[in-house]
Amino acid sequence: MGAPDAQETRDAQDVQETQDAQDTAKRLRAISDELSDRFYERADVVRTLVVTLLAGQHSLVLGPPGTAKSEMARELTGRVEGASYWEILLSKFTAPTRMFGPIDVAALARGEYRQVYEGRATTAHVAFIDEIFKCSTAALNETLGYLNERIYHPENGGEPIRCPLIGAITASNELPAEEDAAAIYDRLLVRIEVGYLEDPSNFAALVRSAVSRPAPPTRTTIELAALQHAVTEAVPAVDVPDAIVDAVCTLRAALRRKELVASDRRWRQAVGLLQASAYLDGRPAVAETDLSVLTHVLWNSPAERPTVEREVLHLVNPDAKEALDLADTIEELEAQLDAMAGQSREALSEWVIKKAHNQLAMAGKRLEKLREEAAGAGRSTAAIDRVTGRQRAVRARVLTEALGVDASTVQAQL
Repeated sequence: MGAPDAQETRDAQDVQETQDAQDTAKRLRAISDELSDRFYERADVVRTLVVTLLAGQHSLVLGPPGTAKSEMARELTGRVEGASYWEILLSKFTAPTRMFGPIDVAALARGEYRQVYEGRATTAHVAFIDEIFKCSTAALNETLGYLNERIYHPENGGEPIRCPLIGAITASNELPAEEDAAAIYDRLLVRIEVGYLEDPSNFAALVRSAVSRPAPPTRTTIELAALQHAVTEAVPAVDVPDAIVDAVCTLRAALRRKELVASDRRWRQAVGLLQASAYLDGRPAVAETDLSVLTHVLWNSPAERPTVEREVLHLVNPDAKEALDLADTIEELEAQLDAMAGQSREALSEWVIKKAHNQLAMAGKRLEKLREEAAGAGRSTAAIDRVTGRQRAVRARVLTEALGVDASTVQAQL
């Protein structure tokens, strides 16, 4: 038998690359599942962070202290074997040299001015930058260059240094108040809001986890080379059908009617997120369900996020849109409960029996049905799960404040 010809060799290489890409996506899905099991009510957050990293973009996790922002970032970035990792907590006094490389004191004593880059942002493949908007004025331009072009200009001048950064996860407790920090905010393509746990059962599980000693969890990892290949080769190769382009154009027009305008650069970069979402799910082409990731891209202030989410889900996920409509009913019930503060137990009980009981029960049952339908169709259940958490939280308040019942002991729905 003769040696294989060039075409056979190429075909074999293509098959191997396809298998490698499938294995990489499978590992990343496993990592997402493991982190979602560990961090309650964070499945959509974790998946979005993975998609953002696959797209070679940067993300912002925005939320109050104590919502596991740092822990999630460290746990995800720590799963990339062979990668150089860098982390920093910024302040208004952080010097650029602390981020990108301190002065080599020994060399300085010999009359040489140079920096030590090892272990700093300059050599990192993945990074976590906490309190990103507290970046000092002195470090602002270098930080922008680092995030935008992956370059650093040495203190002593000379050629800029190319940094191997794949993507950075950033975090903040609040949005930037100063114009300088707003420049960084604009460069963070993905913005994810996190809050404290909503679902009482998840909160109870969190409390129990503080005293229990569970078995060490499964810890899937991925090789740096495999991740780099996915980012530079496999993800850009994912097809974007004309129907998806049309859907994006429709979404842009709908948001403009709501006076929500994103830059052309942001829309263009968002295409890579759609490709990364499809790749993560093991699909060769972007599908409508991938558009859900745009709910974390197309808003500037948190007040705009619900409108963006509704427009996106109206286009791609009808069951999730219905869940958001149910969320309005649930929020209205909670507002009514707040307004009845101080009233007698008899008045509260009457309100529960005549109104809250049925509406919360119907919402709970409908959300359960919507989740089954979405999961069966392969659509995202993130919005439905979030609304379900709100339904259970309001239910717990009704039980405790209106009826005087310990919600943690009640298993049945209202």
